[in-house]
Amino acid sequence: MALHRLYVDEVGNHDMTHADDPNQRFLSLTGVILESEHTLRMLRPEMDNIKREFFQRDPDEPVIFHRKEMVNKRPPFHALRNPETEQRFNTTLLTALARWQYWVITIVIDKKAHRDHYQVWHYHPYHYCLAVLLERFLLFLHYGDLRGDVMVESRGGREDRKLKESYTRLYERGTDNIPPERWRSRLTSRELKVKPKSADIAGLQLADLIAHPSRREVLIEHQLIVDDRHTFGDQICAILRQSKYHRNWQTGQIEGYGKKLLP
Repeated sequence: MALHRLYVDEVGNHDMTHADDPNQRFLSLTGVILESEHTLRMLRPEMDNIKREFFQRDPDEPVIFHRKEMVNKRPPFHALRNPETEQRFNTTLLTALARWQYWVITIVIDKKAHRDHYQVWHYHPYHYCLAVLLERFLLFLHYGDLRGDVMVESRGGREDRKLKESYTRLYERGTDNIPPERWRSRLTSRELKVKPKSADIAGLQLADLIAHPSRREVLIEHQLIVDDRHTFGDQICAILRQSKYHRNWQTGQIEGYGKKLLP
């Protein structure tokens, strides 16, 4: 049975102190599900080819796709300052995003609404999002009769320890919606995999490219922000809506499956 791995990227922060600040009000976790053989034989080689074609000049300095640096055209992505190169790269990337085989789940939490709703006791926003994201991953594995594991990008020593502990609790105790025996039957490890950005993990980079556009789309759909710009991220989201968002296997519904707003 092939292994399916969930690669997780966050946008925003879990701090509740500034939940009223529009710039810090929302936190999202986006998970990208990839089958291991597809990652090994198609995603990773093709992503490396794109990097070599457009950016990589030093064989000993790997290029790590990071959306923020790419948008701002910072080195090693300064080649994108040339409009012709940028257009060619965008077309190449969109073609790859449509061709690669993966499934996307984005969970967004409105921290202000979360604080107001749970006035007596608060879930930790990051771990609340993680539990909801993992429940959907578990259902994906269950209905496909699959097994898998989870990888996130390192957030620092103390945060990584807390995150690993939260994951292990979910694995051992389950949630109100999914009993622990199903977690243990579908996940191959009780340990969360944590890797630094420098590890050059293709799945984490794919999640990084998708996470911000997907979060923006959820917030616009729920009228939590007003943003009528036409962006490159809109083209990414069009691909996600067409064939990448996780959805109800019977009805094709995305809302509540591939996209979810909390609380």
